[in-house]
Amino acid sequence: MAHHLSAKKRIRQTESKRVKNKYYARSTRSAVKKLRETTDKEAATEQYSEVITMLDKLAKKNIIHKNKASNLKSKLAKHVNSL
Repeated sequence: MAHHLSAKKRIRQTESKRVKNKYYARSTRSAVKKLRETTDKEAATEQYSEVITMLDKLAKKNIIHKNKASNLKSKLAKHVNSL
């Protein structure tokens, strides 16, 4: 266990960031899943823009890799265009 105050603070900060990152990643994965299940073109285009924004934010904060975000965006674009 940490003895220095700075190490204890770092542990607290890391834990709070881990919980927040987990929440944002989980909500984004749910949104992607919901978009993939959508069959209506209009609803899909609305959801698509929201999901793209979420993925870009995750990539910017290094929660997911930028290439993973790009691959997901590409696959979702194909899905929306095929409707």
